[in-house]
Amino acid sequence: MSDLPREMEEEVLSKLPVTSLGEVRSTCKKWNSITKGHSFLKRHMGESAEGASKKKQKQRKGIEIKVVMLLEKRVSLMSVNLLYPSIEPIGNINADGVDISKIIHCDGLFLCVTTGDERLLVWNPYLGQRKWIEPRNSYHRFDRYALGYDKKKKQHKVLRFANGYDTRVKHRVSELEIYSLDSDSWKLVDDFSPDWRVELYQRGLSLKGNTYWYAHDKSPTSGPLKTFDLADFLICFDFKTERFGPRLPLPFHGFVGDTATLSSVREEQLAVLFLKFGTPAHTLKIWISSKIEHNAVSWGSLFLAVDMRPLIGVRVYNHAGSFFVDEEEKLALVLHKDKGQPGPTVRNTAYIFGGNGGNGYLKQVDLGQCRDMYCYPLVYSYVPSSLQIEQPEHTLIY
Repeated sequence: MSDLPREMEEEVLSKLPVTSLGEVRSTCKKWNSITKGHSFLKRHMGESAEGASKKKQKQRKGIEIKVVMLLEKRVSLMSVNLLYPSIEPIGNINADGVDISKIIHCDGLFLCVTTGDERLLVWNPYLGQRKWIEPRNSYHRFDRYALGYDKKKKQHKVLRFANGYDTRVKHRVSELEIYSLDSDSWKLVDDFSPDWRVELYQRGLSLKGNTYWYAHDKSPTSGPLKTFDLADFLICFDFKTERFGPRLPLPFHGFVGDTATLSSVREEQLAVLFLKFGTPAHTLKIWISSKIEHNAVSWGSLFLAVDMRPLIGVRVYNHAGSFFVDEEEKLALVLHKDKGQPGPTVRNTAYIFGGNGGNGYLKQVDLGQCRDMYCYPLVYSYVPSSLQIEQPEHTLIY
C-alpha cells in the first residue's frame, strides 16, 4: 500500500466501513492524514451512501437499519433487523476511557454528557474528532443540554439551561447560556424566566437544527396543587434566534409521570410516543407530525397504538422509552429497562411493535443485564458527517 499513488490509496481505503476508520487512522500518520482529507471524505461518503442504498434495496424484506445506541455508558454502532428481530453490534465508536450517561445527536455530531462530575464533549465519531467544553462557571445538577445550529449560518451551538428549585441552597436556579463551537465561548442570556418546566428525565430532540422538549406548566404557587394535571405541550429552542418559541400543541393530554418521548423520522418529521401511567390505560401510542417548525406543528393520524397488557404486561418507564419508527413497514422499536426472569435482575430490552393496530406483531430482543440503573438506553438513527469540529489553539483536547 505504501507504494501506491495517493489517489489509489484513497480509493482502497474508501471501501472500508466507518467503524474501521479509527484503526486505519492509528496505523500511520499518512493514513491518518488521508482519511481526514476533503477528497477522501467526499469519496467515502459517496461510497457509504451508494452502498447503503444498494443494501437497503437488497435487504428491504429484512428491514435492516443502522443506528447508534447508548448501552451501559458505551456508545456503539448497531445493525437492527425489525422483521427477523436482532440487534447486533457493528463496532464500538465510544470515546476511549470515557463513561457516558447521555448523548444528544444533531447533524452527525454527538453531544456527550459524562457520568459522575458532568463534563460535556462534542464528538464526530466519523472523523474521530473530539472537543471538551469547559463550563463558564460550573455545571449544575438541574442542567438540560441541547445541540443544534443556526440554519442560516450553519453555526453549531450548545444550549445549557437550568430551571428548578435547589433545596441544598434553598433558592430557584434559572440560567440559560449558549456555547458557540466556532468561537469556543459561552454567552449568558439574562432574561430567562419561563412559565413552563421540563422534567429532569425528559430528553430533548434535535431536528433540523432546533431542539424540542415535552414540557408542562409550572405548578401553581397558591391554591389547590394539581401537580399531576398541568397543561402539557412542546417547547422549541430556535438556535438562530437563540430563544424558546411558543407552546406547540400535542395530539394527547398527559399528566406528570406519564411516559412521553420524542424521536425523528428521516431527520424531517417529529414522532412522539405516549403511554399513560398506571391503570386503566395501558395503550402505547405513537404519532408523527405532518409539519414541524420552531413555531408551528401539525399532527397526522395515529401512527401506531399498542395495548400493552396482553402483550408484555409492563409499562415503559418514563425515564426510558427511547424509540424510532419505520414508516414504510409501520414498525416501532422501543427501548426499556425491565426485570429479567427468573429473579430481580434488571435488563435492557428492545420491544418491536407493528402489524394490525400494533397488536399483530410483537418481538423482543434482550440487550443484556443492566449494571447502572441510572444510565438509560438510548437509540438514534445515524448518518456519518464530514463536519469538522473547530479546535482553537488554546482548547485542550483529551
